[in-house]
Amino acid sequence: MQKIRILVVLGVLIFSSCGQNSKNQRFLPPSTGAVNSVMVVMENDLWQGAIGDKVREHFAARVLAVPQSEAIFSLIQIPPQIFSGAVTNSRSVLYVQQDSLSIAHVKTDVYASPQKVAVVKGRNYQELVSNLDTVASKAIEAFRSNEINEAQKRFKRSLNREADLKEEFGIVMDIPSAYTVGKHENNFVWIDRQIPKGNMNILAYTMPGNSFSTDSTFVRDIVKMRDSIGKLFIPGPDVPGKQTYMVTETAFAPYIFPAEVNGYQAAEVRGIWEMKNYPMAGPFLTYIINDKKNNRKLILEGFIFAPSANKRDDLLELEAIMKTLEFEE
Repeated sequence: MQKIRILVVLGVLIFSSCGQNSKNQRFLPPSTGAVNSVMVVMENDLWQGAIGDKVREHFAARVLAVPQSEAIFSLIQIPPQIFSGAVTNSRSVLYVQQDSLSIAHVKTDVYASPQKVAVVKGRNYQELVSNLDTVASKAIEAFRSNEINEAQKRFKRSLNREADLKEEFGIVMDIPSAYTVGKHENNFVWIDRQIPKGNMNILAYTMPGNSFSTDSTFVRDIVKMRDSIGKLFIPGPDVPGKQTYMVTETAFAPYIFPAEVNGYQAAEVRGIWEMKNYPMAGPFLTYIINDKKNNRKLILEGFIFAPSANKRDDLLELEAIMKTLEFEE
């Protein structure tokens, strides 16, 4: 009898505790917004003046290594008075206000989920500018991370089930079903999808573990690697008397950054590809991943061919796909 009483009391306590937790949890609607868009909440006079110019300098800067000029985010400005209701559910929000406080921080899931809200306040022009400069890089990183996660969530609904990457390299990625394997050879897999004005592509291959060991020749070695792979596997259109294949654009060196791909140490390379002996070009994004366990460098590359079309959002999709990388045990 004593044991039964104890169990009943425990049950009541657990139930009441769960009920308390559910009351404390605030319901958040799902966030909304177009890909790579930021809702900028600030007074019209600030937007049209020097503070607005500073916002655009940071948040509408040009995307690196794309043929056409494209901004990293599409900015939609509204005054604070109409920032209410469904508008507050925007996935990425930049709130800028002249105030009695000086603040610069990024908050998570304020009005919706997933959501990032960068708040910038200042008592005068100088403080607003300083706070924008302070928070910009952190906010941009938070907004982009949110966009990557959103893209991954969307394409995971329908995935490609081909096993070529697993068979060849012992890796898996979440790849949308619109992509199919177009070429699979020894140490090389090419996956692509057709889009209205061209195609989007993902390549995978490996290099020896001691590749790129010298900092002074790092860029040159990357270009040499890409050009040799292009010559072997990525031919261009037939041109009588000429050999056409993908190379790295010779006019500009690619941009290189330290990176992480789903927790794996990597180098990120952004640049422009072109066809040798033929007028074709487009952006590429390459990850060189340090696979110490297998004593190799795993190369993942996304590239786009879409003449005269904007490519920012397509590059984001390729990045989101490659960042789902997992090594099979």
